[in-house]
Amino acid sequence: MDIDKLFKVPKIPTGGNKRRMPDAPTSEMLKRMKLASEDASAVIASSSPSTAPPKRVATVHDADSDEDGDDGPGSENFAPGNDADYFAEEDEEGRFFGGGLTKEQKEILNIFDNAGADQIPDDSETLSSSGIKKFLLRLERAANKNQSQRSKYPDDPTKFIDSEADLDAAIKALLPLAQVPKVAYPLLVGSGQLETLVGLLSHENADIALDIIELIHELTDEDVGEEADNEEEEDPEQREAVLKSLIAALLDHSILELLVDNMTRLDEAEEADRQGIFHVLGIFENFVGSKPPLAERLVLKTKLLPWLLNRIQSKTHDENRGYAAELLSILLQWSQLNRLELGKRDGVETLLNVASQFRRRDPTDADEAEFMENVFDSLCSALAEADIKDLFLKSEGVDLMVLMMRYILPKFPLNLSLDCSSVRDKMQARSRAIKALDHAMSGLAGAEACKIFVEASGLKYLFNTLMGKPLKKQKGGTQTPAPEDTTHTLGILSSLFTNLPSDSPARIRLLAKFVENNYEKTDKLLDIRTSAQARLAEVDREIDAEKKELLGGAGQVGDEEDTWYLRRLDGGLYTLQTVDYILAWIVMEDDGIRDHVRQMLDRRNKSFGDLVSTLRVFRDNIDEGERNDSDDLSQREILQHLMAFLESC
Repeated sequence: MDIDKLFKVPKIPTGGNKRRMPDAPTSEMLKRMKLASEDASAVIASSSPSTAPPKRVATVHDADSDEDGDDGPGSENFAPGNDADYFAEEDEEGRFFGGGLTKEQKEILNIFDNAGADQIPDDSETLSSSGIKKFLLRLERAANKNQSQRSKYPDDPTKFIDSEADLDAAIKALLPLAQVPKVAYPLLVGSGQLETLVGLLSHENADIALDIIELIHELTDEDVGEEADNEEEEDPEQREAVLKSLIAALLDHSILELLVDNMTRLDEAEEADRQGIFHVLGIFENFVGSKPPLAERLVLKTKLLPWLLNRIQSKTHDENRGYAAELLSILLQWSQLNRLELGKRDGVETLLNVASQFRRRDPTDADEAEFMENVFDSLCSALAEADIKDLFLKSEGVDLMVLMMRYILPKFPLNLSLDCSSVRDKMQARSRAIKALDHAMSGLAGAEACKIFVEASGLKYLFNTLMGKPLKKQKGGTQTPAPEDTTHTLGILSSLFTNLPSDSPARIRLLAKFVENNYEKTDKLLDIRTSAQARLAEVDREIDAEKKELLGGAGQVGDEEDTWYLRRLDGGLYTLQTVDYILAWIVMEDDGIRDHVRQMLDRRNKSFGDLVSTLRVFRDNIDEGERNDSDDLSQREILQHLMAFLESC
């Protein structure tokens, strides 16, 4: 290898704007390299063993000083590329690096840096009152200038493109205001610049509107101010107060309508527009989270609901589709009027069509699973209304849910033994279908749904869920159903006993299920009851301890009674009440079941009196209930009759 070639650097053309490599080494530098090489060779030779072969040392000869156009030794421009810092900058080991810039170039950059530093305030200035006012003034001037130039040169973008860039920068400069809401939001509201910001949502350039959308999304986030260094900014009550004042001011400028209008002009095929849609949905969620009554204004006063229903029907899943389903669930949860409006917009049919996509397949990932969950939550929220239950029946919702309750099995070889639990768990929509049926069949308005459910052979799949049984074609023992499935299954059974007419074929079929196979389903109810009692006993011990502590501190127990009752419901009381309600019905209607239940309760040191005690608490904590006509009994009256029968046994 010719070592001399290592020091020969090819010449670089002088034309063009590309960044240049350094010029070739000067004669002075070559002499330094030669001396350094000789010193290194001497060190190596002195430290090597005497038996080691001699090291070859490269010798570098001087080149002509004017070979590459460089000045000779003693010239001021002796560094490669005339680097002003070549020998001024070195590391700890004494090696030289340099910045690659001449003295003239460094002076030019320093001028630009100093000019930029004069125009851009640091963080402390930005987040102060004076800094915020400067940015608001900058926004006003940029918006006015851009509007003026667009009006003056509407057909010549080159005339207003610079002002548009300034406007874009002025908007983005307001993003840090979310860090100091206590200081920034009152100034923003009082300055009158909110009208300017909201007005820019109608700007001809969609990119400017997207900037405004991103800014409002940041300013209205529920976590604004949490990253501030100032401890005063960490007061959640103050943050909430200034956030609500900002939202109220935005609403005064019809921001909801303008945001919905922008959603129709954005093309989600473009990444920026897709992100803009995501931010708009986030703004709506921020608004409703801060002020729940806004949910009705969004649905009733804008075109958001049709947009959401159309968006969730997309065949391909993405984050905006998932967010649309989540927002729809939130809007329906807050308002009865919104649920009724959903029915008027054919929303029930839409939700059932979307839900049916998961009858034969599971969601592909966690995001789509959350989307499916939100679709079913929207449906369940809507089913709280009697009118929606009628639409649910007309759209054959009960039949669809029964189909989704079935075990949909893939085609496996006949000689393959399957674990039924793994197959059952694959169909995630099954649990959601049971939940939807529980809501559809509840109350007196669910009577017709109960009848259709039995006619659609729903009892078979319902009791398979209760018992944790696999299909007859599969081998394997019983499996413990999910707690949520058990809760909704019991809710469906409760509705069936409440709504199915006495002596009707559907009711007889229901009662026969508790007799067959030596009362196995009745025994299952008693097992569930025992488990619920154990969980409730633990919660009751915790509540008793809290009562003693509260009484010791001279507190008022009555203030916590409602909270404790809700805790007891979650801790097993709801399940216990539902089971005892079902047991009371089957005990009253069948003598064989009555004797069997009495015997099983006796083995557990219980009696019908324990069922009466549970039902009494149930009766005392429910409303009078609804009536369809004078012949219908309210839930309270039904409970009273059941208690009277059990007490007579």
